[in-house]
Amino acid sequence: MPTMTAAQKRAAAKMSYDVFMAECKSRQLLDRIADKWVALVLCALDEADEPQRFSALSRRIAGVSQKMLTQTLRNLERDGLVTRTVTPTVPVTVHYALTPLGASLRTLCGALKDWAEQHMDEILDARDVYDERSA
Repeated sequence: MPTMTAAQKRAAAKMSYDVFMAECKSRQLLDRIADKWVALVLCALDEADEPQRFSALSRRIAGVSQKMLTQTLRNLERDGLVTRTVTPTVPVTVHYALTPLGASLRTLCGALKDWAEQHMDEILDARDVYDERSA
């Protein structure tokens, strides 16, 4: 049996991507993107007119801890969705921005954010009806 290169192995795996299979790599990515902090970071970076500093993101995303924002940004950078640019100043300046791949999620993330904001009253009403029935 001939040996496959890494690119050939990736191509073969891509043919079998199925998010309904537990071991599927695309399912792992879906898990990442579905995380609330990931969605909020992507939306915050998308809405900004320029690359953002960590502190600006932290202020924009209420409730995110420094540790969670750091982990989220690192994971997004690892996945190629965010770039981290370090400028050697005193103190060091670090900016985050969407990559073209990250920007390709613009429509999806924006639509989810808009949907949640537009339908929250209906969701709250449905919860009240459910809770009254269940009581």
